[in-house]
Parts: sequence; structure tokens; C-alpha cells
Amino acid sequence: MDSDVSMDTPNTADRDGNPRPAGAPGTSRGVRSATADLVFLSDPTAAGPADAGGPAGGVHTVDPAHSRAGAVAVRGDRIIAVGSVAEVRDLIGSGTEVVDLRGRLLIPGFQDAHVHPVGGGLELGQCDLSTVDTADGYRELIGSYAAAHPDAPWITGGGWSLEAFPGGKPTREFLDAVVADRPVFLVNRDHHGGWANSRALRMAGLTSRTPDPADGRIERDAAGEPSGMLQEGAMQLVADLLPEPTLAERTDGLLRAQRLLHSYGVTAWQDAMLGRGPGTPDAIPAYLAARSAGTLTARVTGALWWDRARGVEQIPELLARREELTGGRLRATSVKIMQDGIAENHTAALLGPYLTACGCASDNSGISFIDPVELRKYVTLLDAEGFQVHFHALGDRAVREALDAVEAARQANGRRDTRPHLAHLQVVHPDDVPRFRQLGATANIQALWAAHEPQMDELTIPFLGPQRSAWQYPFGDLLRSGATLAAGSDWPVSSPDPIAALHVAVNRRVPDCPPSAPVFLPDQRIGLGAALAAYTAGSAYANHLDDTGSIRPGMLADLAVLDRDPFAGPTDEIAATRVLQTFVGGRRVYAADDA
Repeated sequence: MDSDVSMDTPNTADRDGNPRPAGAPGTSRGVRSATADLVFLSDPTAAGPADAGGPAGGVHTVDPAHSRAGAVAVRGDRIIAVGSVAEVRDLIGSGTEVVDLRGRLLIPGFQDAHVHPVGGGLELGQCDLSTVDTADGYRELIGSYAAAHPDAPWITGGGWSLEAFPGGKPTREFLDAVVADRPVFLVNRDHHGGWANSRALRMAGLTSRTPDPADGRIERDAAGEPSGMLQEGAMQLVADLLPEPTLAERTDGLLRAQRLLHSYGVTAWQDAMLGRGPGTPDAIPAYLAARSAGTLTARVTGALWWDRARGVEQIPELLARREELTGGRLRATSVKIMQDGIAENHTAALLGPYLTACGCASDNSGISFIDPVELRKYVTLLDAEGFQVHFHALGDRAVREALDAVEAARQANGRRDTRPHLAHLQVVHPDDVPRFRQLGATANIQALWAAHEPQMDELTIPFLGPQRSAWQYPFGDLLRSGATLAAGSDWPVSSPDPIAALHVAVNRRVPDCPPSAPVFLPDQRIGLGAALAAYTAGSAYANHLDDTGSIRPGMLADLAVLDRDPFAGPTDEIAATRVLQTFVGGRRVYAADDA
């Protein structure tokens, strides 16, 4: 294959926009005059002309012009050469670290375009229910945690699955039987609902006479009393009483999450909620503390939370926060607007009503958290200020309302490089699929959800009906329409492992499912190359990290080493792939024990 060693690169400025001198790291000029700090070779022991082409499969570049290479050289924080082993080997000096890629694959670091690291890291240190998925398992974990923390004033945490309980609605009585002496509040795995015991409900003053908030629902028993399950904005009725995590706890949570994400090859992410949202602590202090201490090793784009109870008066505050937070490896250039809820609790905004258990039309079409006319105004003003808008849009009505808002901003402001993106996209009306490309709106996919599982088969498909169920997670249609795909996990809603997400995007089946398991909407499968590009170059585009996401001279050396080449094996074995090493700016931030 052709080599990039002697190519000039257009990336001639450093991260602060200052021009680099010719021959500095980040250009290809003069690379022969100095050695590299770090070199990746697919076969570092081979020598001579027979090796001129380099072993195949060592480097997957996500660069359409040169998709595969045998070797990569790094100086400082930048890639200086990409080519064959023979072409790159003479950059090795006595101080060069050489990483053997024999049988392994070097890729750009994954970037998670929608994740909640501080909340996820905090939950790992609380009552973590994400490791089991049965009511009996939750009973045991909650009881064990309460016994191990006798002085905790509240039992908090989460990660429980809706499908573990009839209708996805656990009761206060279940919790009362496990913990009666203290209040308990546990968010579910998707973070759109919270589960409270009787003590917590009494402390919040919730009774049969308490009205539902405009943006949520209090589930009730046959007598009309709160049953223990609080949906969407109703979570805040109890969450407001929770003790605020200390700065140290939040910072520990962020660093715990960062270690986990690096172990999955993630080098950058977009935090989908900076600010105080429903049932969540503000992550901003943790990021400021980590940046000040020099412990923030990932590159982070923060999406500032749009308070849906307020209007345009909050824009000056968002501008001030952007100025305060943007620096080093942290930037706060995005604004998160949550337009609807989720399908499982019937709060995702649909163009038509949900079905009832008997298959009849209900009187509920979900919730648009922001009036669509006001949404167009807000997005236009934010776009004019140079903010990216990051939408939570799950139902087909929410998707259309978000796209309409992007269209209004484009008409008012012209095409600006703000790169709006819509996350989740569970139900997309076919008429709206081509609008992503037309409007320049990125489709931010959470691929792990696009498979047959109990939550899909029991709590979603029966209530969407056959037509809308066939419009779910249309990755293939979006890709074929020319849309830009980015990818994220929404962790702690689901696993932060990008490789598991790649597996589902390609197979539309969860890893380790039985051979008889059906494929979920097989026409919406995408190839591994497209899925990997979404989780690297696509997310880098959404994050405005234009010198990351692919392996080319001049790009930042944000890289991950996989233990095998998943392109070389069967697609149903993609999930077996592991990350062995992760690098950010040429610095190793994770190494597996067997790396």
C-alpha cells in the first residue's frame, strides 16, 4: 500500500491554534532527521526487502485513502508517520518504545459521544445493581449493601432493569421488606425512573393527592397511593432530598469512570449532562477539580444542561459556563436538550398514541418536554452563539421536533459549523431519515439497544405496534441516506464497552445469544468498518476533535491496541475482542495485565 510517511499534512497548528514550525511533531517534514518516541510495528523482528510491504492487518486507520498500514510512529503527542514496517523502522532509536502488533490491531481511540461518567462512577461506589437482572438478585444486593453501610442516612445507587418486575414497575413494599429503617432511592438502568421505599415517599410528602409533575408520572397502586416507582421528572420529588455528593466523592467517581473507559479503549467523550439534571448531581465541580489536579487524561466535550423549566434567560449563564470550563482537555461547547423520555415507560414522544396491553390505541403519545415552537427559538439562539445542540430524541415526534429546530436554526443563521446531533433515535419516521444529511445533523447511535431483549420484546414492541417497531434504530437507512453517524454508550444506562456496541451494530443481536435468537430488523445492520468509524471518526466529528478519530500524520496519537483483528474473524465473534492498551496523546493510560 502507499505510505503516508512523506506526505505533508494540512494540520499545521497545535491544540491552541499556534502554527508549528516545519519539521515539528505533527508534520511529516523532517521525520527522517529524528527518531520517534513510540512506534507500533506489526512485526518488529522482520527485516529486509521481503518485509517492505509490512504484515497485513496491523493498523486500521479509519482513513479512506489508506485504510490499512503496517506501522505507525509517534513523536510527542502526534503521529508523525504511517506506512509499512520498512518505511517506519528507521525512525526507531535507542530511546524509542516499540509496541509489537503481531496478531493485534491498532485503531484510533474510541470516542463516546453520549455518556455520563460522573454519575456512572458514583454509582459504582454506591448500591450498584447493574451486575444482576432479577428481583431476587436485587433483594440480595440491596440487603447486603444496607448491612455493610449501617451509618448511611440513605441507600442510594441504581442500575436495576425494568424487565425484572411486572410492567417494569417495582413496588415500595419490595424495598420496605429489605430496608425499612432508612429511606431508599434507586434509579433504574436507563435513568428515566426511580424506585423509592415508603420511608422515602413519606419524607417527600407524596400521597394519593400529590399531582403528577408536568414532565413526569407518579405510578400508583389500586388505592391511588404512590406505588414506589417515579417516572421522569417525578424522580426529582425524592431526588431533591438526597444528600449532595461531596466534591471528593464526585471527583473520585469521575476518575473511577475514566479508568473504566480507558480500559475499553475510550480516549475522549462527550459528557451528556454538565449541570444539575433530574436526579443527578452536577458533574462540573469534578471536572474542574480533575483538570486543576492534572488527572483528567481523557479529552472531554461537555454538554451543558438546558433547564427545561426555564427559557432564553439561561443563555447568558451558559455562555459564562462555556468560558469558565473550556481549557486544557475540557471544553463546554455543547448544550444538552432533553426533548422526551423513553418508550418503556411511555414517555418517549410519538407521532401517534401508544397501544394498550390489548393492542388498542391509548390516550397517551408521550411527553415533549419543551414546546416545539419554543424549541425552535431556543436552538436558533444557541446556534447563533456558536453552541452545538445535543438532543435527547428517542421517539419519532421528538426526532421530528429536534430536526425542525435544526432546520429553523439553519434558515435563520445559515450553515454554521455547530454540528448538532440527535442521540438515541429509537423510532425515526422514514420521512425524517434523509433530513439528517440534508440538515447536517449527526445521528448519534447507541447500538447496544438495537437487539431483541426482554425490555424490547415485552415492554416496547407490544406498545409501539408493528409499523413503528419496524422503524426502530434505523442505522442502515441512516447510513445509506448519507447521514454522519456518531456513537455512544449512554453509560451507566448500558455498558460503556464500545466493542459490545460494535457487535450489536453489525449483528443486531446481543453477544452470547443462542444461535436460535432472531436478528432484530436485519436490514438495519451495518458493516464493522462503518460501525467502527462511527465510534471513532464520527464521534470525533461530533466532539469537534478534528485532529483525532483516524490514524494519519499530524493527528493526535489517541490510540487503542486490540488483542485481535475483529475484521478477520466471524462477525458473531466481534464481542470477544479485548482492548490491551490505550494511549492519549502518545501517553499510555491503560494496559491490560497481559498486554
